[in-house]
Amino acid sequence: MTSLYTSRARHRKTAAAVFAAGLLTALLTGGPASASPDPGDLTTGADAGAAAALTGGQGRTLAPGEIPGQDEIVHSPNVTHLANIPRTGTAVNSDLAFQGKYAYAGNYDGFTVYDIGNPKKPKTVSQVLCPGGQNDISVHGDLLFLSTDSSRSDDSCNSVSQPATEKSSWEGIRIFDIKDKKNPRYIKSVETACGSHTHTLVPDDRDIYLYVASYGPNEAFPDCKPPHDGISVVKVPKKAPTRAAVVGFPVLFPDGGNPGAPANPGVTRTTGCHDITVLPSKDLAAGACLGDGILFDISEPERPRVIDRVQDNVNFAFWHSATFNERANKVVFTDELGGGGGATCNEATGPNRGANGIYDLTGRGDQRELAFRSYFKIPRHQGATENCVAHNGSLVPVGGGRDIMVQAWYQGGISVWDFTDSDRPQEIGYFERGPVSTQTRTTGGSWSAYYYNGHIYSNDITKGLDVLRIDDPRTDSARWVRTDRLNVQTQPEYR
Repeated sequence: MTSLYTSRARHRKTAAAVFAAGLLTALLTGGPASASPDPGDLTTGADAGAAAALTGGQGRTLAPGEIPGQDEIVHSPNVTHLANIPRTGTAVNSDLAFQGKYAYAGNYDGFTVYDIGNPKKPKTVSQVLCPGGQNDISVHGDLLFLSTDSSRSDDSCNSVSQPATEKSSWEGIRIFDIKDKKNPRYIKSVETACGSHTHTLVPDDRDIYLYVASYGPNEAFPDCKPPHDGISVVKVPKKAPTRAAVVGFPVLFPDGGNPGAPANPGVTRTTGCHDITVLPSKDLAAGACLGDGILFDISEPERPRVIDRVQDNVNFAFWHSATFNERANKVVFTDELGGGGGATCNEATGPNRGANGIYDLTGRGDQRELAFRSYFKIPRHQGATENCVAHNGSLVPVGGGRDIMVQAWYQGGISVWDFTDSDRPQEIGYFERGPVSTQTRTTGGSWSAYYYNGHIYSNDITKGLDVLRIDDPRTDSARWVRTDRLNVQTQPEYR
């Protein structure tokens, strides 16, 4: 949700030389690449390390300034590592969704269904082969939705990569029937402009809406030409999901959005959105849209309406994702500096770049505004070979007026942090592994870390599914909060 992002050219493998040059620039400078890395096209670290390094609560606590050994598990005293299911194959693992006793984990080859009824002993139920970057995932009832943001020869699960310059190429949303968890069935596809990097499920009475975020138009792409200043809205009738179709493309940036460089050096130009989080109980959504952060009204799901828009042209390079707090008076935006492939969790990059931006939500109705308060970044510096930056996370539903999140930081691991005081956020727990490699920069670490029904689940790019538990007076109340479904970008009203 979520993701190491990429330009359209990179997704389609039509600009490999530009990508290589841009990536090198990002990694050397800590700034955004002109064509940003995508883990589906990068070499990931081998599944190194003994089984003991992958499972159990045997890690130790880091000393200040210490970097753990290769693949070594370390964690704060209040975090326990309960289980790991190692990755199978070589595909990059991506986002997670939950329903009942099942977790659904996307990867660049398709998705995996896990039985997490016993969090200490999760089991693989099925694996579905359906290649496509990045297979962002959500579930609702008997339906599962996958985002395809790589140009394919057709919409089938047997498709192969094909240049986006070919009119016959396909990308968009794939829909599966998951009534039989052991045998999910592909039932429908919906092509969307510039593909679907991520999607957000917006439930309605009779229908499901998907807000499809995509970006990076190019005059050479028949189905992804500029301008691309909005999102695709897909309507899925609950009783007839095979009739799913695009019903609109609301323009969110009539002025074109943030122009990026050279006007704003180091900032990605806005050409669509990367990720959107909705809060249906409040008819609100927050969009992370490359160079802009937006707040919009979704009381009419087919016609979302922008209320406020903010930029940070000093410290934010790429607005990546958004999270509301429980009281809907704050929004946390993340900055994916360096595209997820850079080693940006270090002293040279500093605490305000590649971080979270905490915004208070003030005012009422159409007068609501986002007011910046502070940044949060993990205080543990990472090595020069470790990709690390703010990535996907969720609320820990503690209630009582306290605001706590769990969040993935790639090879920076998993952080539990408190932003109750918007001006003074602090980390209260962590889990991480040492570098995938100590010799070369390789892509790895936690892509998504979410709190679901008393436990933390992480989809590690190379190591597989991790299950953690946090035992802390500040988070213990969340153990009693239960929900029957969690698509993190569709935030529930927990209480």
